[in-house]
Amino acid sequence: MRYTSTRNSSLSMSFEEALCSGYAPDGGLFVPVCLPKIDASTLKSWSLISSYPELAAKILRLFVSCDEISDEDLFQICKNSFSAFGYDKEEKKEEEDEEDNNNHRGSDCGGSDILPVKRIGQSAYLVELFHGPTFCFKDFGMRVVVNMLSYFATKRQQAITLIVSTTGDTGPAAVQAVSDADNSLLTLLVHFPKGQISAFQRKQLTTVKSPRVHVVAFEGGGDDMDLPIKNILASSGHVRKGKNSPSDNVVSRTTEDDNQVVVCGVNSYNIGRPLVQLVHFVWTYLRVSEQENIEIGHECKTVDVILPTGAMGNMAGGFMAKKMGVPIGKLCAGVNVNDITHRAIQKGEFHKSAKMEKTLSDAINIQVPYNFERVLFYLSDCNHVQVREWMKIMEETNKLTLEGVWLKQLQTDFSSARITDEEMCKTLREVYHEFKYLVDPHTAVAIAAGAKNGYHLHRNTSGLPFAILSTASPCKFDESVTAALGKEFWERYIQDQFPTRAKAILSKSECEPTLYEQSDGLKLEDTQQIWEEKSRNLIRTIFL
Repeated sequence: MRYTSTRNSSLSMSFEEALCSGYAPDGGLFVPVCLPKIDASTLKSWSLISSYPELAAKILRLFVSCDEISDEDLFQICKNSFSAFGYDKEEKKEEEDEEDNNNHRGSDCGGSDILPVKRIGQSAYLVELFHGPTFCFKDFGMRVVVNMLSYFATKRQQAITLIVSTTGDTGPAAVQAVSDADNSLLTLLVHFPKGQISAFQRKQLTTVKSPRVHVVAFEGGGDDMDLPIKNILASSGHVRKGKNSPSDNVVSRTTEDDNQVVVCGVNSYNIGRPLVQLVHFVWTYLRVSEQENIEIGHECKTVDVILPTGAMGNMAGGFMAKKMGVPIGKLCAGVNVNDITHRAIQKGEFHKSAKMEKTLSDAINIQVPYNFERVLFYLSDCNHVQVREWMKIMEETNKLTLEGVWLKQLQTDFSSARITDEEMCKTLREVYHEFKYLVDPHTAVAIAAGAKNGYHLHRNTSGLPFAILSTASPCKFDESVTAALGKEFWERYIQDQFPTRAKAILSKSECEPTLYEQSDGLKLEDTQQIWEEKSRNLIRTIFL
């Protein structure tokens, strides 16, 4: 399998080259040269696999050459990546006790603690993507990507520094994955917007004591570090002969000082993230189809999926799975008041808003989701020229308008709804009171968005089974849960239901992060240039 840019069909790179590059050299995003097709017989054979790591290895094999990672090594990477998933013993016992007495809670229909798919209403399912070590769905993509990068770093004996910006969940997942990889060749520089993530998410970043991780807080919106990071990656990319690999050209983002360290971005623009995340869409389809007694692989019997949507990496993975032949129907995006994705789907207006609004669902606070470019690529039937023209307009004007056939096609595959904090809190309360099931604010956004599009938990007017991706544990969001259910409820939750592993984080002492300040009177562009240079200096001084 070779990889190319969404903007340039002449570019051809290996999986390792694409993974280690983050962005494509022309500023586009990497995509497979062609998506492998999945037929009904393949899906039926996959439905017999009860091990999530085994299914992940089977699917990722379609995208990674055996010459790059052997079957045995690929399976071991997947096995190691998901070994830290699962319930605490106390949580598992409570779950089993509740299910014995509470039929509407459903059951783990995959036989796995890694990714339970639970019936919660009439043909409605909750997909619990939060049983990883940082209690969110980012663990799925991030841990495999980091372990693959660790594999290639060791194979080449080449130091790699990962660089990431987070609106709450990506950063902790990256920090934990790099710490767990425990590879002296792998380091991480992570940035988060000060005051715009939850206290628990901040502690997940600032309580990990590892010489391989450095944490930065910046005074700005969640997207404000994206351009500095993209510039760091773009300004230092070139083709270099990989160590211990006389025949392989490895595209690297290296420091300008020398070739001692490769700098690699691991936000969801990195092709590894949506590739790994498409696995849980396949798993979800198979598990829902089993419970609904749907014929596996029947193209007319689809499963719709509703998900909270930020940078659209998860959405891109789902759309890729659909394009490969998995019978997924509509993909419904739940967004908060930072609603560019909703405006794009409803009116074709992919227009950057003037500012980022703080919300109670802060992990999906996004002004420009970079994976919309991958969505456009597959929407346009892999038309590189069209995507390049679209993204040129967006980069020059911050406004891209889709009309006619393009908007119609977008609305054929996607639906959406915009959810306010008040609507999110109302939904969170209703789900808890009706089902005794506590969801996080982002899952509440998805449930509310689904309801606006006919996907009701008890009265499913869509006529089709649907799955809601529950992307994080409520334990991470004290402010949001308290706003919805009150301080007394939150205190009882900490006492009686809080995950044991999460309690350990609350008691840890924090290390003060490096602070990037925003100077009065400076334009954002000027501030970003200062931050970019500070990050370059940190890489030089800490990791070289």
